[in-house]
Amino acid sequence: MDLPEFFCYVSILSCLFPIMVNSIGINYGQIANNLPSPEDVVPLVKSIGATKIKLYDADPRVLKAFANTDVEFMVGLGNEYLDKMRDPTNAQAWVKENIQPHLPATKITSIFVGNEVLTLNDTSLSDCLLPAMQSVHAALLNFGLDKQVTVTTTHSLAILQTSYPPSAGAFREDLMDPLCETLNFHQKTGSPFLINAYPYFAYKGNPEQVPLDFVLFQPNQGVTDPQTHLHYDNMLYAQIDAVYSALASLGYKKLLVHISETGWPSKGDEDEAGATPENAEKYNGNLIKLMSGKTGTPMRPNSDLNIYIFALFNENMKPGPTSERNYGLFKPDGTPAYPLGITPNNVVGRNTTVGGGRFGNAVTNPYYPMSSSTGYMSISSARQQRYQLLGHVVRMVPLLIIKTLV
Repeated sequence: MDLPEFFCYVSILSCLFPIMVNSIGINYGQIANNLPSPEDVVPLVKSIGATKIKLYDADPRVLKAFANTDVEFMVGLGNEYLDKMRDPTNAQAWVKENIQPHLPATKITSIFVGNEVLTLNDTSLSDCLLPAMQSVHAALLNFGLDKQVTVTTTHSLAILQTSYPPSAGAFREDLMDPLCETLNFHQKTGSPFLINAYPYFAYKGNPEQVPLDFVLFQPNQGVTDPQTHLHYDNMLYAQIDAVYSALASLGYKKLLVHISETGWPSKGDEDEAGATPENAEKYNGNLIKLMSGKTGTPMRPNSDLNIYIFALFNENMKPGPTSERNYGLFKPDGTPAYPLGITPNNVVGRNTTVGGGRFGNAVTNPYYPMSSSTGYMSISSARQQRYQLLGHVVRMVPLLIIKTLV
């Protein structure tokens, strides 16, 4: 399929994707040597109804390509920049070079400083986190951009000490000091609290006891929180509400919570249970349908779901197990990695139809800015390690509750 045919195909697909009530966010990673040009990614993003992108760096090619598209961007500053960004002069220079030139044409709404820093057990990074966030915010303030661009950071779900029942959600005691510092920053600046949540890892770690239907948003009997009597029929919502409870217990009930990453791999190694196209289709397809409605979680039914699916593309140069290279909704040529199983007939009732297109030979050379190639790669590969080391944290449904589900 040549490029004109591709754009015609994407135009047809776009008619099948109504605008989301809770708009779709997507993680756009670039650890690959075969991805299409950012210009060719624009119609693909629009075809799936995505209106928000999380970018792991401030790639000027991407930000320029999405100018005047009204797609919102969250851009990243990698962990390797934290020490440098403690210096307000460096932060000022970075914002001037990477953010200011793209506004207002490109709708940059947030900068996340560091990836899952607090659960890396590296004090050289965690000690730099808040000062770096403060310096970047001060730079935005100096440029008069602080009202339109917020500053935040991402957290692993492993920051939770207690996760079930959701109403008893609590943060780890050993992380309380640096965590409260960042929470105070969020409260003062109005920036969102970002959490990366992967029910996949709970299933992978215990496939014999974690009910697959519960993690894939499939029909199941679910569980009831014994304290609130709220009913949960999927693990992701239980995870989100555990975070809400943990925040409320510290006095931060009104903080905005965004799920900055969640997804399911379509392929994995032999020991990666559940990493199949069928399961990825169910997880992401069902999640997109849930996001298309006006419902929040059981604890916050009237709150919008701000969720970023991981990821847009399979990325062939990411380190780690096979699953790390197979989280994409799409292959590098723009074809779906798997069908999401949502047909045009589902559009009635504000559900969505998901498809894909072909880019032909529209492939560019890889682009590896430091904030992506180092920080993003290390965090992605560390994702497996953190769930192995902190398995008690990510078992969102304890054995007693699991038995009630099976």
